[in-house]
Amino acid sequence: MAEPKREEVTRWRQFALVMLFMMPQWATAAEPPNILFIYLDDFGWRDTGYMGSDFYETPHIDALARAGLVFSDAYSCAANCAPARACLLSGQYTPRHRIFNVGTRARGAPETRLLAHIPGTSTLRPDIVTWAESLQVAGYRTGMFGKWHLGTPPKAQGFDVAVNYRRLPGFKGHYGPDGAYLADVLTDRCISFIEASKKKRWCAYLAHFAVHTPLHAKPELLPKYQKKKPGKLHKHVKMATMIQAVDDGVGRLIAKLEALELLDNTVIIFYSDNGGYGPATDMDPLWGYKGTYYEGGIRVPFFVNWAGVVKPGETSEPITGVDLYPTLLGIAGAEPPHQALDGKNLVPLFKGEVTDLGERPLFWHFPAYLQSYAVTHEQRDPLFRTRPCSVIRKGRFKLHEYFEDGGLELYDLLDDIRERNNLADEMPDKRNELHRLLKDWRKQIGAPVPGRK
Repeated sequence: MAEPKREEVTRWRQFALVMLFMMPQWATAAEPPNILFIYLDDFGWRDTGYMGSDFYETPHIDALARAGLVFSDAYSCAANCAPARACLLSGQYTPRHRIFNVGTRARGAPETRLLAHIPGTSTLRPDIVTWAESLQVAGYRTGMFGKWHLGTPPKAQGFDVAVNYRRLPGFKGHYGPDGAYLADVLTDRCISFIEASKKKRWCAYLAHFAVHTPLHAKPELLPKYQKKKPGKLHKHVKMATMIQAVDDGVGRLIAKLEALELLDNTVIIFYSDNGGYGPATDMDPLWGYKGTYYEGGIRVPFFVNWAGVVKPGETSEPITGVDLYPTLLGIAGAEPPHQALDGKNLVPLFKGEVTDLGERPLFWHFPAYLQSYAVTHEQRDPLFRTRPCSVIRKGRFKLHEYFEDGGLELYDLLDDIRERNNLADEMPDKRNELHRLLKDWRKQIGAPVPGRK
């Protein structure tokens, strides 16, 4: 076989050099996407149009949901703010990080609490590596805008840019100086971060304070909802304006991503920290609301929109807050930290590579008290939204255990999503199976169970 001529070798070398030069461009095209994580506060399971609200208006959120994958059985890891956020950022259930409640003080009148107080902590320990820190290591620029609620400053736990709503000058609740409205300001800051990061990979964590109390209406939207006919499900005028303010901001974010030609390379995640605020909204047919461990307190809206990857649809696969850490790492191609992570990577579900995650158990542990609102009709007793408890869901069944009275409540969520038909006595085998799993999990993870005073 004849040897190639010198000019042929030269041409091949030139071609190889061109290919080598082009490789970084290929790598850039295949790089992980940007991430926009929209995390709302006290936003109920049915508080969007796509979930059936008959009064609140969320056209921009609805459009993203329709083009994405909606999870109808998504959960928070806790029924109130701080522990839910700690689970989300750490990827760990509450017994690992020990943030059990908002603050560490005992709740309710002392004579109404039968068990000893377990204070826990109000600070996410510095040794816990957050997903934001893991994304930084993977080359992402990270920003946090809104509610942190974890003690240690967000910049010390993985965020290059941090706008803590509590540190915005002149704000009282949702109202700021010169007519500023908090949801608008946080959206503006998030947009500025995206603009400044457009040539890098970025993750924006937009942790709105909305729609948490105080219920501060956006003034210019009040006349619209005051004139609107109340729905059978929802009718709260102030809440409606707060929800529209968030949705309008989502519309502005999408418009900015389109203008910057980033929308097709951005994963958008929409989620809430716990169930809705009982006096102002309704999660029907779910029973309960923020602060209870019935479905209305922990089942929340969740969807992912990922252009060209996620096919539009809906799944009833149960997921929970600790799943977000491995999922964000899966999206980013980032390495997990050397710490326990309690969740599963949802990216194979997003991509349609699997249809379910197997019948795994999900857990909740709340060894504390949470006093009642004035509204008392959807909680276990009139004094507390919840008393110390643990909960497990596995498949279609969910078991509550309440430590004061040893009460066990077993529900078949497929037939009884409202959790009104306690099957604990009718199905002792299923009750005992789940109770055994729950007790084994508490022992394995070191969950504290409060004893008698």
